[in-house]
Amino acid sequence: MPPVAVPPVVDEFTPLECRRALEALRSGVPNREAVAILGCEQPEIERRFDAILAGAAGTSAAPGDGGGMLVSGDFGSGKSHLLAHLEHLALAQGFVCSTVAVSKETPFYDLGKVFKSAMENSRIPGHSGRLIEELGQALDPRSDRYGDFFRWADNAAASGLSPMFPAGLLVHERLDDPELNREIEDFWAGDPLRKTRITTGLREIGQLANYSFRAPKAAELPPQRLRFMSELIRAAGYAGWVILLDEIELVAQFSILQRARSYAELARWFGRAPGRPDPGLVVVATVTEDFALEIISPDGTRKDRDYIAPRLADRYQHLSGPAEIGMRILEHEAVPLGAPREDDVPATIEALRRLYSTAYGSEAPVLPLPSRGAGYQNRMRYRVRASISEWDLRRLYPDYNPRIEGDEFRYRYEEEAETEEGSDPGDAGADTPTPNSQSPDS
Repeated sequence: MPPVAVPPVVDEFTPLECRRALEALRSGVPNREAVAILGCEQPEIERRFDAILAGAAGTSAAPGDGGGMLVSGDFGSGKSHLLAHLEHLALAQGFVCSTVAVSKETPFYDLGKVFKSAMENSRIPGHSGRLIEELGQALDPRSDRYGDFFRWADNAAASGLSPMFPAGLLVHERLDDPELNREIEDFWAGDPLRKTRITTGLREIGQLANYSFRAPKAAELPPQRLRFMSELIRAAGYAGWVILLDEIELVAQFSILQRARSYAELARWFGRAPGRPDPGLVVVATVTEDFALEIISPDGTRKDRDYIAPRLADRYQHLSGPAEIGMRILEHEAVPLGAPREDDVPATIEALRRLYSTAYGSEAPVLPLPSRGAGYQNRMRYRVRASISEWDLRRLYPDYNPRIEGDEFRYRYEEEAETEEGSDPGDAGADTPTPNSQSPDS
């Protein structure tokens, strides 16, 4: 076998950091140290991602345009590892990054919950604090970019925002009230805020006569918050906002109506839904490679291509167009994750061996890498976890000669029961007020 080039970055981490990286790899959820050490050989996806970042940052021929990319791959093929790598690349280019894992607690059809998760699970270049607080401190009312931001927010025809947003921004700028400023920032980040708190602030700065508004409806707020935050991030001096959506395939567990809403949300995140785009917003989503065939195709188990449109007829017709766009994205636009090349495997395992040796202060043995056959044993996830397990056993039981075996995991697309017909897809979710309800103190 030819010599293997091992990334020298392994030597930059402490034993504790190496142990953390090992535990992340053992659980199948790589952290930043693991990604930095093992690297990520996906040149075509990186090229596309760099082009999207350039557009979002205004350094390409299409200034200010964000974009979306869907990546597909089998279970254990490295999709989460890729997202962590793309996050590292985006942070280095001055983008704020948020990672959201689709789940029952963060259902993809509920924009309000996905937005809050993005706010809570974010990283900022050069900072480690809470996103909304860091952004609030970074705003400079004297800067040209802040002036452009305020004029945009204050122009409802251009921004599509409730006057509560520019009114709150003005109070945040002019009133020296830390408690109220924190409440306003939390409102931007997804928390409720009484209208009277804003009007009290406006009165104190002598601007109450210039802002007359009602409290926005609950269902109106999530898309407005997403649009406002995309612009706020750029006004604070960052290149844009990268949102990494992991495990889109979990929408298969939802009812047909919730899946339809999820497809419509995918169109929104990718900037394809009707309405105003969110400049500076970059979205990368991952999905299992057989999702479209199993769930959307007329030949699959759910046949959403046949059943979604009739399900949305009449009462939910407004979702039909965006849902169709979302299904087309899943069917035709996924970029497949490249399989590891022959020389990638020994390089990765050797880097992993050095990581293990540093973590435990003793030299881990070189493991033979015979052909492992087809299926799950060829996946990098299996090779990584099998190697860690074998080193563990050899370290704890020096005289033992282990043989690692595994069972293939097959993702099962299971559907939950249909929700009540009274749950309007226009709502922000089952746990939020109905679309006709307004924020407190309307």
